[in-house]
Amino acid sequence: MTELDTQHYFDWAATTPPDEDILRQALDESLQAWGNPSSIHKAGSEAKQLLTDIRRRCAAVLSVPEDTVYFTSGGTESDHIPLLAMLTRPAPATILVSSLEHAAVREQAAALEHCGWNIRLIPSDKNGIITPQAVLSALTDDTVLVCVMAVNNETGAVQPVYEIADALTQSCKGRRRPRFHVDCVQGCGKIPLSIAHPGIDSAAFSAHKLCGPRGIGILYLASSCTPFLRGGGQEKNIRSGTENLYGAAAFSKCLERYYLRPQNTAAMERFEAQKTYIREFIKKIAAIPSCTVIPEIRSDGEHEQQFSPWIVQAAFKDIPGQVMVRALSSKGFYISTGSACSAKKQSRPILEAMHVPADKRETAVRFSFGPKTTAQGMAELYEAVADICRTFSK
Repeated sequence: MTELDTQHYFDWAATTPPDEDILRQALDESLQAWGNPSSIHKAGSEAKQLLTDIRRRCAAVLSVPEDTVYFTSGGTESDHIPLLAMLTRPAPATILVSSLEHAAVREQAAALEHCGWNIRLIPSDKNGIITPQAVLSALTDDTVLVCVMAVNNETGAVQPVYEIADALTQSCKGRRRPRFHVDCVQGCGKIPLSIAHPGIDSAAFSAHKLCGPRGIGILYLASSCTPFLRGGGQEKNIRSGTENLYGAAAFSKCLERYYLRPQNTAAMERFEAQKTYIREFIKKIAAIPSCTVIPEIRSDGEHEQQFSPWIVQAAFKDIPGQVMVRALSSKGFYISTGSACSAKKQSRPILEAMHVPADKRETAVRFSFGPKTTAQGMAELYEAVADICRTFSK
């Protein structure tokens, strides 16, 4: 991708431009240790040692024990494993799923419902936030799993997962607490995260949302679970299948370069700069007569801590979302209507859960940003959007 394309790419929540330097380094490492980590000969031992080193580096960045880090094929599989593990229980019970979850969780939960499980949706407030009170209100005596994402992939709403974890722990004193799973795919490298927080039992990550390759993810498990899918026993039986050393090596380097933590000065500086960029961008588009920022509280500038500075959802009256996407694409700017996984579907379940009116759901689009986004690029995006709105208002 050319530098110009990167400057005008605003669909980072769908996938990120790869960090070519990291991918080349990872490829070199994996070519040096090309054996199967499960083989007991020298080539296998070298590959196993590399995998051990990679896992240790990932754990160090995430500030968790290395035996809690498992490599998967991506964020979707990392979400599926804790859900499917429920099928190893002797009888169906209740699972709470936030009404704002990505399809990776939402659709898998629906599949479990067909298997006899009771799936209860945790309602969102109008601002796209799942409150601890909403979780506790949905809790039942037989709830065994609760799923709430860290950052919503369409609105950028930061969910109070630490408060939810604490609330579950407090409310379940004297009885077994349900496991708490957090989809961190849109939070990794976008907001400071502490998955080691007590009460968070599992978390999902995806490399291609962090300038890494597709096909590699991480599942954090504070304590082991019984996997539903079985095989050769790799990843301590949690995720069978020959390990993707290249992907794991690349993911570890992406975490070291982009994960937000105090020790990563460069990443923290980018984060603070992006907060300034997004503040100005929201102020400008909110001033367009036909624009409604979703949720509207983002327009006042007083609630920015509740939202990721890397994602903005907005609706433009009388301009269908897909029309806005195509119009911007013709100008060389790339955005989306929402989750790339649902791009061809007409429904907008996340916006429906927020009770966004139908006309705004149909005209809503998502702008998402990343480490290579610049203030100039965002200013040019605004001008392109404003020009399109002027054209449609004539």
